[in-house]
Amino acid sequence: MAETFDYVIIGAGSAGCILANRLTADGKHSVCLLEAGPPDWNPFIHIPAGFIKTLTNPNVNWMYQAEPSHWTGGRVIDVPRGKTLGGSSSINGHIYNRGQRMDFNGWSQRGNQGWGYADVLPYFQRCEQRIGAASDDKFRGKDGNLQVTDLNYTHPLCEAFMEGAGQIGIPRNKDYNGAVQEGISYVQRTAYRRRRVSTARAFLNPAKSRANLTVRTNAHATEILLEGNRAVGVAYAKGGQGGRAMEVRASREVILSGGAINSPQLLQVSGIGPAALLQSLGIGLKHELAGVGENLRDHYAPRFSARVKNVLTINELSRGPRLLGEIAKYFLGGKSIVNLSPSMVYGFWHSDEAARSNDLQFIFTPASYKQGVHGLLDEHPGFTVAAWQHRPQSKGWVRARSGDPFEKPIIQPNYLDDEGDRKVIVAAMKLARRLMHTEPMKPYFDFEAYPGDHVQSDDEFLEAAREWGGSTFHVMGTCRMGPDSDPTAVVDDQLRVHGMESLRVIDASIMPAMLSANLNAATMMVAEKGSDMVLGKTALEPIIVPD
Repeated sequence: MAETFDYVIIGAGSAGCILANRLTADGKHSVCLLEAGPPDWNPFIHIPAGFIKTLTNPNVNWMYQAEPSHWTGGRVIDVPRGKTLGGSSSINGHIYNRGQRMDFNGWSQRGNQGWGYADVLPYFQRCEQRIGAASDDKFRGKDGNLQVTDLNYTHPLCEAFMEGAGQIGIPRNKDYNGAVQEGISYVQRTAYRRRRVSTARAFLNPAKSRANLTVRTNAHATEILLEGNRAVGVAYAKGGQGGRAMEVRASREVILSGGAINSPQLLQVSGIGPAALLQSLGIGLKHELAGVGENLRDHYAPRFSARVKNVLTINELSRGPRLLGEIAKYFLGGKSIVNLSPSMVYGFWHSDEAARSNDLQFIFTPASYKQGVHGLLDEHPGFTVAAWQHRPQSKGWVRARSGDPFEKPIIQPNYLDDEGDRKVIVAAMKLARRLMHTEPMKPYFDFEAYPGDHVQSDDEFLEAAREWGGSTFHVMGTCRMGPDSDPTAVVDDQLRVHGMESLRVIDASIMPAMLSANLNAATMMVAEKGSDMVLGKTALEPIIVPD
């Protein structure tokens, strides 16, 4: 006999860990949390600079890849996703970046009641414990589980880069998660006291001792069990592919929190999705829903790299005796590259001076990497600037390859497919180059390593984007939230799957439009707000802050 719980949550990632905490907090409901990956015991999860190792570790990473396309020059693009407790919050670059108020107001304007900026701000606040002086208390939270800190590290190149940005009109911003995003600053991140703050650490660990919470790792969900249009449980393989087939039942709801890749795939192999796709794969159609797996979006970032002089960079500090010194400083509590995120400086700007729509984001780090190799630093001193479009219109899909839940799905983001996206990405690349050549950078700048000074025309910039661009790992939208009048919508504004009973999706896949941000902060907000919806609680009072 299958065990029965009030709620079964599929996926212990950025959303699932928060849901497990909130749904068990009052002791009234039993919850089973299923995670396909192992416990988060890998030490590289918890050391901030360990992200370099987790990007290529199949034990904690699904190791997905996007299909080749014209605007990626026929290359496959890595799409890492966390496969452990904490999900992608356990392998990401720690950045805490909410997005602009116009993004969430846009969600509301699509017919999603209760998802405007004033509605979601109290959930951002409930989630976080903002540590640091550089923040605006009207926007920030102080009592949440998630510690958000300022980068405790400076570098001459970062200072020169930000000074140069100021000289071309991009101001310093004390809090890009506050009143205004536009500007430049050191990053805010989910790291505290030399350790990553994943949702497993912040939310799941405090709840693990509760008698009404059961956490099962190495439990790969294979099917959502249905009785008619009602979700009644989950089939899973204990130990992964080839493991023991098991089931758990849900007396109240099944909640899918697998993320923008896994959630649509599991719906599809369970018979929920586009009829033509399922028919072509030999999957029995149980509920037709055309939008499942569609509307995939991601941020696509061409990267500039320069050789530098007259200053030590992370490249040199990460080798030989210097690295031993950095490791020692880390364990002794000093400032060290071992405690760094992949990006140190964040900037937000616009592609059009007339529109000033804050449609660009750029990052800087005093390190350069070997082309085409994740996490492998150059042997010479260098820095990297990357820039991308905030709100791309190009959209792709996630589609099951077969009815086998263990086979990796087809991921096709269609990067730069939209002509408008190509125009904005060229503007972003031109801004990145301009930032490299400001007066304060001159003492350190040696030469542009790639794409190289020979790239000058718009067509040449686009060709460079094809050759060297990559994902920023911000996939979303594949179970889009919208009213039932929207043929692409998968869930309603209560995150319930259209036409189904007792089935919700709560993760980044429900986002109806791309945010001007990394997505981890907003995914956590979605889980906070979604938990109140599941429990039937009155939504938190909106917070209206003047522009």
